[in-house]
Amino acid sequence: MPVKPAKTIAPSSTHEVQHAFFPYARYTSVVGVHTSLVAFTALFLPQTSLLLWPSLADSDRPQSQFQDALTDNPVITLAWIVTGLVILQVWWAGWIRQWCFEYSSRGGTSDEIKMDRYQFDRGRLSRLGGTVVFTSCVALVFHATIVLFGAPSSSHLPHTFLLAIVLALLSVFAPAYALGFPSFSSDTPSFITRLNWTRLFAELSPRNPIERALVYPAVATLIGAWLGALPIALDWDRPWQVWPLTPLFGGITGYIVGSLSALSVNALKWLAEEHIRREQSEKQKTT
Repeated sequence: MPVKPAKTIAPSSTHEVQHAFFPYARYTSVVGVHTSLVAFTALFLPQTSLLLWPSLADSDRPQSQFQDALTDNPVITLAWIVTGLVILQVWWAGWIRQWCFEYSSRGGTSDEIKMDRYQFDRGRLSRLGGTVVFTSCVALVFHATIVLFGAPSSSHLPHTFLLAIVLALLSVFAPAYALGFPSFSSDTPSFITRLNWTRLFAELSPRNPIERALVYPAVATLIGAWLGALPIALDWDRPWQVWPLTPLFGGITGYIVGSLSALSVNALKWLAEEHIRREQSEKQKTT
């Protein structure tokens, strides 16, 4: 007897309307922990530098020791932040992918869910490897874009590239791991993935909580980095104005704001839908 093939969990399945499943408490707690750890990584992980070597702060422009650790050597600051974000984004992307699996596998039989779980677990490492390659390519594109926007092209290359890595980690790593990364393949799943990425990041049209949790932080990261570059032009000659600290922290701030905005919108929509469903249920009982 032929075995029924397992249902393929395509990225497009995340936009199907399934109002019955939204892990409100779990999602809220994970977002709170994640954004807190991102802020800790940005502000406190670079403080480790003070334990390894003395501060080289300019005595003519005194500032607090906390700021010294962030501004003394921007490359080291960026390296610490990239290290922390790699760990955090792998964890966050894995949690989102798990949520995506639970969202798309509801309604199937137990055998179908077991088969989907097997396919899901088996493809984890290959998906992670492809996501790393895709994120690295996006970082190169971001690096070129930042240079075109006015960053130094012949100097500060490590600064600019590490900034591009941070932006790529915050904006595309989680969507690529959870939904799949776009490619130039001609098969149907690749075509659907390209359509999803076009809808999400070109049309900015997320349709469910998972997509909002991915799109809002990504867009806010790039907006925050762009706004963060504005203080560099001010003639204040402060240590924190050195390239690329303000775009770096602007992008991280944007990511946190975007994540919390997605949480707020998702929670409000879920509460509104729950209220409507409760009213409809009460009407059906009275009729």
